[in-house]
Amino acid sequence: MRRIALVTLVVDDYDEAIRFYTDALGFRLAGDTPRPDGSRWVVVEPGTGAAGTGLLLARGKDEDQRARIGDQTGGRVGFFLHTEDFARDHARMSAAGVTFLEEPRHEPYGSVAVFQDLYGNRWDLLQPATD
Repeated sequence: MRRIALVTLVVDDYDEAIRFYTDALGFRLAGDTPRPDGSRWVVVEPGTGAAGTGLLLARGKDEDQRARIGDQTGGRVGFFLHTEDFARDHARMSAAGVTFLEEPRHEPYGSVAVFQDLYGNRWDLLQPATD
């Protein structure tokens, strides 16, 4: 079975990105390995490590990469964090200082609110509707 295992997110600083994703969003640090070129292989994952998609936090190496930090999708929501308890996670993330760009709303597809990560990338916190 194939799946998308990792998605790269360009960041400014490894350690501040790790703190944000683990402390504010509740992800777990799945790996942090130094590489010979001075970079690091840093992977964070939501949840407990089930077969989902993790984020490879990659520090921008040059001007072109650094210019994309915080705007990897041209201002659109580019990342979707699913939850089984929207109210709990929204409250926890808000208390941890996560910036929500709108009030929670309830759509036919589920409960949702747009937030931004520490660099300005837009995310949906989403509890899908159940049938």
